[in-house]
Amino acid sequence: MKNNTMQAITYKDCGGAREVLRLERLKRPKPGAGEVLVRLKTSGVNPSDVKNRRGRPDRALAYDRVIPHSDGAGVIEAVGEAVDSARIGESVWLYNGQWQRPFGTAAQYIALPAEQAVPLPAGVGYDAGACLGIPALTAWWAVNMEESLAGRRVLVSGGAGSVGFYAIQFAKLLGAEVIATVSSAQKAKVAREAGADHIIDYKREKVVPRVLELSDGEGVDRAIEVDLAGNGDFLAEIVKPHGLAVVYGSNAPQVTLPFTNFLFRSITLRFMLVYDLTPGARKGAIESLNRILEDGALKHRVGARFALAECAEAHELVEAGSALGNVVLTIDDEG
Repeated sequence: MKNNTMQAITYKDCGGAREVLRLERLKRPKPGAGEVLVRLKTSGVNPSDVKNRRGRPDRALAYDRVIPHSDGAGVIEAVGEAVDSARIGESVWLYNGQWQRPFGTAAQYIALPAEQAVPLPAGVGYDAGACLGIPALTAWWAVNMEESLAGRRVLVSGGAGSVGFYAIQFAKLLGAEVIATVSSAQKAKVAREAGADHIIDYKREKVVPRVLELSDGEGVDRAIEVDLAGNGDFLAEIVKPHGLAVVYGSNAPQVTLPFTNFLFRSITLRFMLVYDLTPGARKGAIESLNRILEDGALKHRVGARFALAECAEAHELVEAGSALGNVVLTIDDEG
């Protein structure tokens, strides 16, 4: 019987991690036309997964049952119609596992469109593979959006975070000078490990005067922003006229911005949702990311590992924001 089933984490209602997340045995999926069946080795836990599970008062759960998480890595075990059988046995990393569909990567198996299973370069582990779909692709696109960064100054907000850690590395690879903000001495070490040239501990220093001091009074060419609600009021003070602020997150759904500051400095505010990249943009980002991985030029930082059955604890750690790196579930083939 177990040959046709799998273990998976599910929830049927939104709420606290320990209240709604359950380890269940479900029927193992089969790949449809154009799909692959992946035996998962790891599943990445991202802030968006936690927010989705927690829910919002104005939004009902979209499905009767959800298997959370969009990122993961594993091995292709079977393929559907119109997919090359040579892919069976291939190690892959996944993206958008639970984007606009109910069943994600917090399970022993997932069936999903073949293009969402990207070959994992040799030498890159499954832990790292679970960090690529949201953190690394978000960072890559934020850094590569619009003009070249060679010789430019970049501010990475939350430089020790899962996205920030990659963004610092990508910006440095492209020849930028990087300023990173962090909230502790421990996180400062992480941002420095990623290659940041300057660190600002915003718990101890005022960000605006420190950025201006480090940039000779000019400000930065680009800001990569994780919390528009928290930092939007001073972004226009630290981004140069005609500069760019790329926003991929906010800790509150409603944001008030100093309009005239942005207007009279002609600052461009760009929003990005990594789940919703255009096909061309995603293809280019994935190809570039895999080239960097093949060259061994990218550091990964897994801050904590949990077993599949410990998913609730993993969610709580992500909610607390205290993990120094990505949080990953390690998925056992047995059980």
